[in-house]
Amino acid sequence: TCNPSEKLDLDEWKKVMKSGLHEEVSETVSERKEVSTLDAAREILEMWRLAGRSVPEQISEEQLKTFMECPSKSAKKKYLKYLHLKELYKKNDKRKMDEKRERRLETQEQVSKTDETKRNSFVFVWANFMDRAYSWRVAQSMIFGQPLVFDMSYEKDMSVREVANTVRQIVLSESFNRRSADPFHIHFCNLKDDSLYLKEFVKNYREAWGKLLITVTDQCYTEVFPKDKLIYLTADSPKVMKTFDHDKIYIVGSMVDRSIKTGVSLAQAKRLGLETAALPLEKYLLWSSGAKNLTLDQMMHILLTLKDTGDWKKALEFVPKRKYCGFVSKP
Repeated sequence: TCNPSEKLDLDEWKKVMKSGLHEEVSETVSERKEVSTLDAAREILEMWRLAGRSVPEQISEEQLKTFMECPSKSAKKKYLKYLHLKELYKKNDKRKMDEKRERRLETQEQVSKTDETKRNSFVFVWANFMDRAYSWRVAQSMIFGQPLVFDMSYEKDMSVREVANTVRQIVLSESFNRRSADPFHIHFCNLKDDSLYLKEFVKNYREAWGKLLITVTDQCYTEVFPKDKLIYLTADSPKVMKTFDHDKIYIVGSMVDRSIKTGVSLAQAKRLGLETAALPLEKYLLWSSGAKNLTLDQMMHILLTLKDTGDWKKALEFVPKRKYCGFVSKP
């Protein structure tokens, strides 16, 4: 048994439940009604668009609600025309901004192209000017410069590949000499017309071979210069070169040393009765391991530096670092 005051009032409970259910149903119905109203408004807009009226292409739900709240059909038309014009203005502004951006990019490209053209023109003019300056120096050296002889009599002692490698080193040497402040007058002696040396030179220089400011002859250097002026540079010489003599004519053997037996260039010089000399590598360098032979382009760097400065330390910096540990403190 329960106390009457504690009994649940069923009638009151039913009223509360019915009122809550009614509110939920009314909210759902209103939401559905609002969605159907928006769909109907979109259909109306699509019909007006097909009819050719001024209707915006994109419209938000807020704008649709505002459209449906318009009190009359003319008000709705005016509102849609306002939205349409607003959309057109935005598109026009965006188009103008895109065109402005494109014009700015085109202007930047034109300016960069103009700058690049000017820079390329300047580089071309400068390179042409420097090439003429180098050619003038070499032309002067052919009259007043100190001769330097490349002996081309070692073709029979080398393979085709080694001759090609030798010619490439000589081409580098000629290029370094041409860009020097005080170049040598280069002589290619013992260069025969049918030699492999000549074929490789033509292959490397092409049409520029006939325009080189050097002296090419098939004669021996002993027939061109006095013997007492000639010094044959060879690593096998017992005599070590102390200073660079500007009055002497130095001879460099045009060969790849690792392919030649020891003493070939020394024997060549002795057979012709010429003075020989070797670079003072051990006197100035803490030699590590390996042969003391140098490439022809390295020899050209060393001789040009000695000719310009007379400094052995500066000259021997062109010896590859892998061949020595450092310089002697007090040579």
